[in-house]
This record gives sequence, structure tokens and C-alpha cells, in this order.
Amino acid sequence: MAATSKCAFDSSPGLGIVVFGVSGSGKTTIGRLIAEKLGCEFLDADDYHSGNSIEKMRSGIPLSDSDRLPWLEKLRDLLAAYLVEEKPVVLACSALKSSYRDILRGASDERERKTREKSRVVFVYLRVSDLITARVESRFKAGGHYMPPSLLKSQLALLEVGDQQEHDVVTVDTSSEARVVAGDALNKLRSLLKTP
Repeated sequence: MAATSKCAFDSSPGLGIVVFGVSGSGKTTIGRLIAEKLGCEFLDADDYHSGNSIEKMRSGIPLSDSDRLPWLEKLRDLLAAYLVEEKPVVLACSALKSSYRDILRGASDERERKTREKSRVVFVYLRVSDLITARVESRFKAGGHYMPPSLLKSQLALLEVGDQQEHDVVTVDTSSEARVVAGDALNKLRSLLKTP
């Protein structure tokens, strides 16, 4: 883990930012830009899938909740480790369902349990346009990702957003250039982080 102390706009070092959305929405690109701007560590959840899960996706088989659970728990524990050490972090992760995001939120509970200090895990949802299918097909054909376009439909079917109970989620539109999208996300996160 890098020895980063505080994200540029947050007074507390106990901050995890999860950039989420369907495949091809730009999670890695936008997440890296946000981390770069804030001086935070960046993690890509795709790097933590099991070999079996990667093979399933490569074969066009959607992951089940039981496939995802150990992966999400690993990501939660990874986030918690950063928060406990007071190292802010940006994670790119599909986190399609609210229950998946609840697991990741548990990282802040771990820091509070170990340090008695509060931390926050917040989320940036990358809303896609109708062009997402073409983008995923182009990326797959170019060898840019192991997940075939056929799985996009299953991801869109799983996606849960817009729940008014999720007060820690900001939504950004991805139709603009990546730096514009990242800038929009940062502005919305600044507003969100001003609230208790």
C-alpha cells in the first residue's frame, strides 16, 4: 500500500471511494483519474477475481451471487485494511446490486471497530448510454477485456440503482470525455462529503 495520507478534498483520511457500474462503463479509467487527482491509491476489482470466475466470464457464463460473495468479501477486507491504516483509496468495482455495495460498506465498520474512529465508503455510479453495447463489443474484439459482450445484458438486469436509502451514492453520466466525467464525479463527491 502506498503511504498516502489524505485525499485532497476530505478532512478525514478514512475514506474509500468505489466507482461502480456495468462492464465498459469506464470504471477503471474514471477511477484512475479520480485517484490521480486526489493523490489516492487505486485498486481494480477485476484483479481480485478467482481463476474460476474469470474462466466462467470468459466462457460467457454470468457469475452467481455465490461466485461473487468471496470476491466482495476480499474487496471489503482490502478496503478495510486501507481505512484502518488511514490510507484513502479508490476502488473500481462493478458492485451492481445494493447488497453487494452493503458488503463493501462494511469496510468502514471494520476501521471503527479497530480504531474507534469513523470512516466513510462512498460510491460513484457511472450511468451509461445506449452506446454501451458497441463500446463493450469494441473493447472485447481489441482484446481489452476477458468479459464477452453477451454478459452485458445479464449485468444490466442485475443493476440496482436509484434507491433513496443509498445516501452515499452519487451518479455521473458517462457520455462526455473521461476527464469531464471524473471532474463531475469529484464535484459531486465534494458535496456528498460535506454531509455528515
